[in-house]
Amino acid sequence: MHTRSLKGQTIVITGSSKGIGKAAADALAALGANLVLGSRSTHEKRSDQRLELPLDVTSEESVKQFYDKAMDVFGTVDVLINSAGLGVFESILDSATADFDDMIAVNLRGTYLMCKYFGKHMALQEQGKIINLVSIAGTTALPGCGGYSASKFGSLGLTKVLQAELRQKGVQVIAVMPGAVASSFWDAIEPKPDFGNMIPIETIAEHIVHLINQPPGAFVDEITLMPPLGIL
Repeated sequence: MHTRSLKGQTIVITGSSKGIGKAAADALAALGANLVLGSRSTHEKRSDQRLELPLDVTSEESVKQFYDKAMDVFGTVDVLINSAGLGVFESILDSATADFDDMIAVNLRGTYLMCKYFGKHMALQEQGKIINLVSIAGTTALPGCGGYSASKFGSLGLTKVLQAELRQKGVQVIAVMPGAVASSFWDAIEPKPDFGNMIPIETIAEHIVHLINQPPGAFVDEITLMPPLGIL
């Protein structure tokens, strides 16, 4: 498949300051897309094709302000990529309730809020793509992933409902379910896993580009991307 230019398309990315979000932003910028980038650590910056804004996906007011600013600047949004994510890994019995709540807030509620605001816009314009970064932990029970899996199983369920609600309105909603990815996601985790057996973030970004550039005539509902050796 030849990758075509995305010049003129406006793409929103959450969690854009690092990891998969940043890699996707870099790949899409190279194809000429207009980008609206949001993360907690971002300060507002603007150029002709790039708008960077502070965003807390757990706050509906923050999401609404982010949405309003994106629409004020670009007028329309063609693609939403929900990449913001949080993971704390402990057994359920040893876990902190605050960590559980934070993962639900970022991974599930944050996805819901972004899809609610931008999905409504896409439904009105009768076209658009929403790409939700879920996880293999959203379909597979893994020890130490109680809160993370709960949030990701929920995110996958939310994605499937959105597919049913928005398909007839011309909006494609896609679940991307990667296995272990070599990214900053693991920075706070000890001992460090073997990054050499993980998926490079650039590979995930390239798959996202292909999903945006897919030929017409079919909707892709979900893709699973696994490291060559399987689940670590």
